[in-house]
Amino acid sequence: MNRLLVEIGTEEIPAGYIQPALTSFSSGLAEKLTEARIEYGNIAVYGTPRRLTLIVDDVAQKQSSVSTETMGPPERIARDESGNLTVPGLKFAEKMGVGPKQLKIKETEKGRYLCAVKKQRSIASKKILKEILPQAILSLHFPKTMRWANLKILFARPIHSLVALLGNEVISFQVGDIKSSRYTFGHRFMKPGKIKLTSPDQYLEILSNAYVMVDINRRKEELVSQMNEAVARIGGRVIPDDELVDTVTNLIEYPAAVVGRFDNEFLKLPRGILITAMRVHQKYFAVKDDQDNLMPYFVAVNNTPARDVDLVAKGHERVLRARLADAQFFFKTDLKTSLDEKVEKLKSVLFQADLGSMYDKTVRIEKIAALVARTLNLDQVQSNEIVRAARLCKADLVSQVVIEFPKLQGIMGRAYAYADQEAENVASAIEEHYRPTYSGGVLPGTVHGAVLSIADKIDSICGCFSIGLIPTGASDPYALRRQGIGIVLIALDRQFSFSLSNLIAESLKMLNSGDPAEIKQLKEKILDFLKGRMAHLLEAEGVSRDAVAAVLSVAKDNIPNIWKKAHSLQQLKSEPDFEVLAIAFKRVVNIIKKADPSETDNREVNKAIFEHESESVLYDKFKIVKENVVKLLDKGDIDQAFADIASMRESVDQFFDDVMVMTDDIDIRKNRLALLVRIAGLFELLADFSKIST
Repeated sequence: MNRLLVEIGTEEIPAGYIQPALTSFSSGLAEKLTEARIEYGNIAVYGTPRRLTLIVDDVAQKQSSVSTETMGPPERIARDESGNLTVPGLKFAEKMGVGPKQLKIKETEKGRYLCAVKKQRSIASKKILKEILPQAILSLHFPKTMRWANLKILFARPIHSLVALLGNEVISFQVGDIKSSRYTFGHRFMKPGKIKLTSPDQYLEILSNAYVMVDINRRKEELVSQMNEAVARIGGRVIPDDELVDTVTNLIEYPAAVVGRFDNEFLKLPRGILITAMRVHQKYFAVKDDQDNLMPYFVAVNNTPARDVDLVAKGHERVLRARLADAQFFFKTDLKTSLDEKVEKLKSVLFQADLGSMYDKTVRIEKIAALVARTLNLDQVQSNEIVRAARLCKADLVSQVVIEFPKLQGIMGRAYAYADQEAENVASAIEEHYRPTYSGGVLPGTVHGAVLSIADKIDSICGCFSIGLIPTGASDPYALRRQGIGIVLIALDRQFSFSLSNLIAESLKMLNSGDPAEIKQLKEKILDFLKGRMAHLLEAEGVSRDAVAAVLSVAKDNIPNIWKKAHSLQQLKSEPDFEVLAIAFKRVVNIIKKADPSETDNREVNKAIFEHESESVLYDKFKIVKENVVKLLDKGDIDQAFADIASMRESVDQFFDDVMVMTDDIDIRKNRLALLVRIAGLFELLADFSKIST
C-alpha cells in the first residue's frame, strides 16, 4: 500500500472556487478508483489559491482480482455419454476463450449446466492512474472557466505544474502542455523556486518550510489566532464573520495579520456602512470593544510576513480612508432626500420587465400588507405603521450607499427611516422584511416586519408564477423556494392564522385581470408550490411522508394548523392499533371513490330506512364526534380532535361487519353511501387517511 499525492499548481484561483473544487476532485477520484477496482483509504484535501491537492492513503499496488462466471448449455447437451464435449460444449468453450479442462459443471435449480470461470488479470495501479488522473483533473467544475495559450482544455485558471506521486514513483501523464513530475513550488514571493518531492509523506512539511500552509484548517486557525492576538493588544475583539474568514483563508498561502486604524470621525457612520465598506472591497475585519461598540481599528490579513509592520498598516489605512470617505459622502448625500422622495425614484427602477417597476411592486406590497394586517385583526396603529413601512421598504434601493453596497438594502432603509424620524416599528420593519435572507437565517423580530416580509414574498411568488417564471429542477433565479419557505417559517414563528389561499387570490388580482378560471388554476399552482415547501420542512422535522401527504391533501391553508395536524397524526401513527384504524377509515374513502358519483350526491341521511342497529349507532356516533371535533378545531386542540376521530373505529368496523353498502336496493345503497360521505368529510377536517401507508 502506498500514498498517492496529486497537486494541480495554478495561477490564483478565486477564493470561492477552492473548497467546492476540492470536494469535487475528491469525490470524482474516489469514484474512478472504485470503478477501476483499486482499493484505497482516506482521501485528504488541501488547497491554496495556487494549488489544489489530494493525498490518498493506502492505495493498492494493483487492481483487486475479479472472477466472472458464465453459464453455458445444460450438461446433457454439452457432453456425450463418455463425458466428452459435444459441438455445443466446444463452441461455448471457444466463445469464452478457455480450454475444455477449464470448464466446470454447476448445479442449479434447473439441473446441471456447463460453466466457465474467467479471472480478469489485475493491472498495476500506476498504469491505471496514468489514465484516470487527467480525466479527474479535467472533469472538475467551476462557476467560470478559461482557455489559455493555444490549448483546448478548460480550467479555472491556467495550470502551471502537476505533481503525481504513488509512493516514491512519478505517475507520468500530461494535461494540456504540462507534464506531471515530482516538483512543486513554494510561496510566490518568499520561496518561489521548484522543490523536489521524494514521497507524499514530506509534502506538508516541505511546503510549510517554503511559507505555504497548504492545510486549509491549519491556515484558518493560524489566521484567527494572529488576528485575536493582534487586536488583544489594543483592547479589542474581532467582530465574528465566518464567511469573511473562509474567504480570506482561501486568498492567502501564508497568513500575516496587521492592525490598522482609521479616523474617529468615521465612527459617526452607521455601523453597517463601516463594516461593509471594510469587508466587501478590502476584506478587512472590523473590531469592537467589550461593550460591543465599534472601535476605530481594523485587521488586514496579508499573504506575506511584513518586515515593517507599521509601513504595511499605513498602506492599508490609506486605502481604507478613501473607501470610508466615499461611503461618508454617499451617506451624507442620501440624507439630503427623504425616503418619500426616494420612493418616487423607484418608478425608474425595473423590478421585472413584465411585472413593472419597484414602485409598482411597492404599491402591491402596501395593499397585501394591509390585507394581512386586517386578517390578523391587528389594531389600527399597528396596521397604519405596517402600511407606512410597506410604502418605504424599497426606497433605499435608490440610495447611493445601497447602489455601492447592495448587501446593505434594508439596513440602510432603517437608518434613513431613523433620520426621517419615522416610528421605531416602521424603521425595524423596513430592515426585517428581507428576512430570512438565507436557509436557517434570522426571522423578522417584530410583527410589523413579519407581516411586511410575507407581503413582499407573496408578491414576488405570485408575480413570477403569473408570467411563467416557475422554479424547475435546480433553476430558481428569483429564489422563490427560499421565499416560500420564509413565508411558512414566519407564519409558524408568529402563529399567523391567515388564509394562504385568500392571500394568493388577492395578490393575483393585482397582477392579472384575465380569465377567472385561469387565475383560479394559477392560484392552485402556487398553493401546491407552497405546500411543497411545507412538506419539505415537515419531513425535516421527522413527520413521515405519508402523514404529510395525508394532511396537506385536505389542508385549508392555515399554516400553524397544518403543523399541528401533521405532528398530531404522526403521534397517532405511533399508537399500537393505528394500522387497524387507518384500514377502517381507508375503507370508507375507497367505497365512496368506487361508487357511481350520481349515488354519492349531497343527499340527507334517512334514519327511517336503516336496516341494522350498527347503522344507527354509527350515525349517532358521527353526529356527536363531529360536534366535538368542530369545537376542538375552533379551540386549536388538534390532538384531542384526532383522538375523538379515532374513537369512531369500532362503530365503523361494526357497520362494515353488519351491512353491505353496495346492496341491490338503490335507496338503501344511496343512504348508506350518504352516511359514509359524511364520515369521510369528517375525517377530511383533519387528514386524508387514504394517503396513509398500511
